[in-house]
Amino acid sequence: MTATILLVDDHSVVREGYRSVLQKQPGLRVIAEAGDGAEAYRLYKSEAPDLVIMDLSMPGIGGVEAVRRIRQWDKAAKILVFTMHENAGFAMQAIRAGARGYVTKTSPPETLVRAVMDVLAGKIAISPDIDHELALSRINGESSAADVLTPREFEVLRLLLAENTTEEIAETLHVSPKTVANLHSLIKDKLGVGSDIELVRLALRQGILTQLDLGEA
Repeated sequence: MTATILLVDDHSVVREGYRSVLQKQPGLRVIAEAGDGAEAYRLYKSEAPDLVIMDLSMPGIGGVEAVRRIRQWDKAAKILVFTMHENAGFAMQAIRAGARGYVTKTSPPETLVRAVMDVLAGKIAISPDIDHELALSRINGESSAADVLTPREFEVLRLLLAENTTEEIAETLHVSPKTVANLHSLIKDKLGVGSDIELVRLALRQGILTQLDLGEA
């Protein structure tokens, strides 16, 4: 039998490359593609693929939030995150949101293919580099955003770090500005910071926000 795949990444050239790799494998077929999390959610409901391969950094709602929404719609959904983020925090949040696997884009193609087969078979698939990062993350005693925040709170944090306003975040997540403001305050309380500047510094230390991100902002 052929397993159907929804491929989610905001770069069409990147999707083309992944599609080529996947469709060379017997029994795999990409039936739909999405460029952002909202489109991925809509296509999942209409196409019902056997597997979603999901990027994390996309316009609008990010991959963690998209995973959460899809799993809320279908608790049996099989989702494999395939991302540039070599960060234990992102991996923990993706898995907490409902992803069944996490593979970095620096991994060789055979790692992605193996992870696809494992997730389709009902297994958890984590690339070796992220396994290593998850182990190292347990050594640091600082309160980790990945440990204490829910997937929804983590998504709000991501959007705040991307310099979205309260109103913009509310529109993206389809909630009220008051809800966003409350979550903003809750995030700072959970992470033990008193200001947005401290929040940015913590995000830099934990690799959630990089100096490159700041340069592009």
